[in-house]
Amino acid sequence: MPLVLYLLGLAVFAQGTSEFMLSGLVSDIAADLDVSVPAAGSLTSAFAVGMIVGAPLMAVLSLRWSRRRALLAFLVTFLLVHVVGALTTSYGVLLATRVVGALANAGFLAVALATATSLVAPDAKGRATSVLLGGTTLACVAGVPGGALLGQAWSWRAAFWAVALVSLPAVVAVARSVPSGAPASAHTSARAEARALRSPRLVVTLLLGALVNGATFCAFTYLEPLATHVTGIGDAWVPALLALFGLGSFAGVTLAGRLADRRPMPLLVAGSVALLGGWTAFALTAGHTAATVAWAFVQGALSFAVGSTLIARALYAATAAPTLGGSFATAAFNIGAALGPWAGGQAIAAGLGYRSPLWVSAAMVALAVAVGALAAGGAAARRSEGRAPGRAEVTPAPARTSAPPRP
Repeated sequence: MPLVLYLLGLAVFAQGTSEFMLSGLVSDIAADLDVSVPAAGSLTSAFAVGMIVGAPLMAVLSLRWSRRRALLAFLVTFLLVHVVGALTTSYGVLLATRVVGALANAGFLAVALATATSLVAPDAKGRATSVLLGGTTLACVAGVPGGALLGQAWSWRAAFWAVALVSLPAVVAVARSVPSGAPASAHTSARAEARALRSPRLVVTLLLGALVNGATFCAFTYLEPLATHVTGIGDAWVPALLALFGLGSFAGVTLAGRLADRRPMPLLVAGSVALLGGWTAFALTAGHTAATVAWAFVQGALSFAVGSTLIARALYAATAAPTLGGSFATAAFNIGAALGPWAGGQAIAAGLGYRSPLWVSAAMVALAVAVGALAAGGAAARRSEGRAPGRAEVTPAPARTSAPPRP
C-alpha cells in the first residue's frame, strides 16, 4: 500500500477521535458551560447529523477541486473548528463547531476514499479501505480513552486541543504527499455520478452497511453501563474494556483488508451469521465478567470486518461514481452510527434494562441478514430468467429435412 494511504489514515484517526470522544466528556462539558447533560449529549448527535448531510453535499462541492486541494480545505477547516471549540465559553458556538467539523470530516472522508481507491490496483479497493478505516478503529483503541484521560487530568478542552495537534501533521502530510491531479469534474459530473448511484446492488449494500454499523454503535455506546450495572465491572476498568473493543475492531479491519478483495462473499455471509450469534450470546452471558471481556473483543472484530467489507463492496459497485460513491458510503456508515444509539436508548428508556441494546444490535443484524438473503435470492432469480431464453437461441432445434425420394 502507498505511504500516502497511511498518512490519510492519520487524519481519519484524529477525526474518529473527535467523533466519539465526547462520550467520556459529556458531564464535564455540561458543568463547564452550565447546560444540562442531555444538551451536552446532543453535541454527539449534531456531529452525526452533520456527517450524514455533509458527506454527499461536500462531495458535490469538491468535484471542481483537485483531490489534494479538497483534502486540505476539509482538514484545515476541521483543525480550526477544534481550536475554536477549545477556546469558546458558549454552548451555541461549540454546537456550531461540531456541525462544521462534521461537514469537514464527511467531505474529507468521502474524498479520501476516492483518493485511496484511485492510488491502488482496481482489485485492491478492500485493502485501501481497510487502511483508512484502521484510523477509525485506532481512535477507538487510543483516541477515545486518551481523550477521556485528558479530560480527567485537565479539562475537556485539552481533548479538543489534542485533536487539533494530531491533525496538524496530517495537513503537512497531505500537502506534500497527495498528488494534485485534475478536478474530479474534469472526468465526470455530479449528475453523471448521481445516475451511476441508482444501482440496486449499491442501494442494498449501503442499507446493509447502515444496519451492521447501527448494531455496532448501539452496543458500543452503552457498553459502559452494561459493564458496570450488569456485569459488575468497576468504573476503573471501563476504559480498558473500550480499548479491548477497539483492538478487536482493528483486528477485524486488518482481516477484512486481506479477504475483502479476494473472498468478499464468504466473509460477509459467515461474518454476518457469526455477528448475529455473537450479539445474542453476549446478551445472554453479559452477567459474567469473562464473557463480557471476550465478547467485547470478538464482536468488535466481527463488526468491523463485516462493516469495512460492505464499504469496500459499495465502492466496487460505484466505480462510475468514485467521489459520490465514497460520500454515500460515509453517509450510510453514519446513519448507522446515529440510528443504533438512538434505538438502544429507546430500549433502555422503555425499562428493558442495560442488556437491551445488545438485543437491539442482534435484531439489526438479523434484519441485515434477511435483507441480504432476499437480495441474493432476487438476483439469482433474475440471472436464471435472463439465461433461459439465451439457451434456446444458442441451441436451436435441428431443421427437419425431407425424406429421400423413393427409387
